[in-house]
Amino acid sequence: MKKRLIVAAIALTLTGSAAFAQQTGGGGGPPPKETNAQAEKTAAAALAATENGEPLRTYKPVDFNLADDPEDELVLDLSTGKRVIIRLMPDWAPNHVERIKTLTRQGFYDGIIFHRVIDGFMAQTGDPTGTGQGGSQLPDLKQEFNPMPHVRGTVSMARAAGEDTANSQFFIVFYPRLGLDRKYTNMGRVISGMDAVDEIQRGEPPANPTKILQASIASDHKAPPPLPAPEVDKPVSLDDLKAAGDTAAPPAAPPAGN
Repeated sequence: MKKRLIVAAIALTLTGSAAFAQQTGGGGGPPPKETNAQAEKTAAAALAATENGEPLRTYKPVDFNLADDPEDELVLDLSTGKRVIIRLMPDWAPNHVERIKTLTRQGFYDGIIFHRVIDGFMAQTGDPTGTGQGGSQLPDLKQEFNPMPHVRGTVSMARAAGEDTANSQFFIVFYPRLGLDRKYTNMGRVISGMDAVDEIQRGEPPANPTKILQASIASDHKAPPPLPAPEVDKPVSLDDLKAAGDTAAPPAAPPAGN
């Protein structure tokens, strides 16, 4: 199933004014007299509804303290030798966070590349095929859209055209993209190593893609993996030099005269 990120630009407006006017009687003239208890009940009712009548809830803020809740910290050790730590937010998207943690502990993300990296937008990973069309063997997830904004460092789930098609791929936002709010499941934020995210190789796919050497959950206390040994140029033999001479390109023609 195709999992390429689909960018949908939207304008989001939240207002409680209509609900408040409805609760207080709308129209002109002074509002009716109320006791303190009645006033508090009226205010609570206005704050407990959005414009479309759905309950309004609060969402936990991102905790940037690395010492807190290591069970909800996703650690990405990259092929660049740098480490990225992501605060997963089960309060925002419990099922998506659980999916990421499950796949991480299965070793699913180890060795996977960032296959779609658009400068000024985002870096996407989580596809074992490296094509943007792959995923895990687990079933797709039902969307958990929320109003948390897609700001710099946001970690959100990629999906296909259908809303309930997120599986394993996720992306990290370079710069704010509020048009993605309530269209993609926002599930966390980079709390350390954003400089490493900025260095991820660009391309669709990149010519020399950045790779996740190891993904882990901080509470599992996994040590960073060893970096791959650099490629060593093999010695040049006389036969190599002779072969190169036999196939060398002809010299460039001299510049044309006036």
